[in-house]
Amino acid sequence: MGPGRAAAWTALGAALGPERGRPAAARGWRYLCLCRQPSVSRVWGSLRALHRSSSISLWEQVLPEKILRGAVVNVSSSWQRNFLGLPGRDCLFVGAFGGCGAGGDRGGEKLSLQDIAELIRTKACHRVVVMVGAGISTPSGIPDFRSPGSGLYSNLEQYDLPYPEAIFELDYFFHNPKPFFALAKELYPGNYRPNLAHYFLRLLHDKGLLLRLYTQNIDGLERDSLPGCSGGIAGSTHPDQIALGPAPHHSTPPAAGIPATKLVEAHGTFASATCTVCQQSFPGEEFQVDVMADRVPCCPICTGIIKPDIVFFGEQLPQRFFLHMADFPMADLLIIIGTSLEVEPFASLCQASRRSVPRVLINRELVGPFAWQPRDNDVAQLGDIISGVETLVKALGWTKEIEDLIQRETDKDAL
Repeated sequence: MGPGRAAAWTALGAALGPERGRPAAARGWRYLCLCRQPSVSRVWGSLRALHRSSSISLWEQVLPEKILRGAVVNVSSSWQRNFLGLPGRDCLFVGAFGGCGAGGDRGGEKLSLQDIAELIRTKACHRVVVMVGAGISTPSGIPDFRSPGSGLYSNLEQYDLPYPEAIFELDYFFHNPKPFFALAKELYPGNYRPNLAHYFLRLLHDKGLLLRLYTQNIDGLERDSLPGCSGGIAGSTHPDQIALGPAPHHSTPPAAGIPATKLVEAHGTFASATCTVCQQSFPGEEFQVDVMADRVPCCPICTGIIKPDIVFFGEQLPQRFFLHMADFPMADLLIIIGTSLEVEPFASLCQASRRSVPRVLINRELVGPFAWQPRDNDVAQLGDIISGVETLVKALGWTKEIEDLIQRETDKDAL
């Protein structure tokens, strides 16, 4: 067993708590073996990253609501055993690491979008996990990255890049940060408005149906806008953050209103920034001042370049991304909207739900496993994304509710 895997088993074993006569690595390996045929190569990578990223235990990640409220988590050994599963039982971790879970594909007739709507209406499905990509924001006027001719990568010639992806690579950023900050000014939250698809996600939350929203987007349109927040991002309360200067004074930009506890921004956020040299953290609303003034932000402590906490190629994903280890096994419905399912590890999450769980794709075309490894209970609504969401909203009988919600939010923004 290599050092990386040993670290993974040790991390899991330590999270499970002491057990007389067994070292931590052995405990972690034993409990993973209780799962039905786990995919070890996928398990150890996630656990090793979690182990190296912070001192927060696995169970604190599994119980995020209690941690975010500052409550003390006391997870009993019996709950741990029930969560992991016992010999001969289904294990919830299988859904997260092996792409399978309790039960198999449903036999018989294929599900329709109307069937999905009925499952939601009757709350037969009430733990909904949603994955969204750039396609959900293009109707708001934000270009996606990969569409030929109109995507960001097709329109970066003005920045004189060696190749389009360089704008999100650290080596090029340190060589010439100006192209990234020019693009950041254009993409900065607050320049665009949420659309019907974003407000559909808000309705799922308001009705108590949203377990978690996983987004690839950095535009902040899913976020909960709070008074005093600029750029559509919540003000930071991190004790180590310092202000770069006076915050800008203007009205709160529009956003859909998904609380931070329900949101996982897999590719980072403009809500905070970090010095690339001394690692000092800064709140995003002050960082915005320099971005909008076409200045490269520099650290007042060491003069290093300050970079927003957007995930560049090769960087570690945010720690909250590992909530997927608990969310996807618990989900009873997975909805995927507006993504190419090409960027890993985000793309693989669509395989992490139990096989008995319906998956809904609202997208321009079939992508990922919906194209090459579909399940019997997959539903695909193809074509224009807003039209696809409207179809689902109509099937749910929520048309009047979403119209009223959009009107309320529009009126609020006008004040």
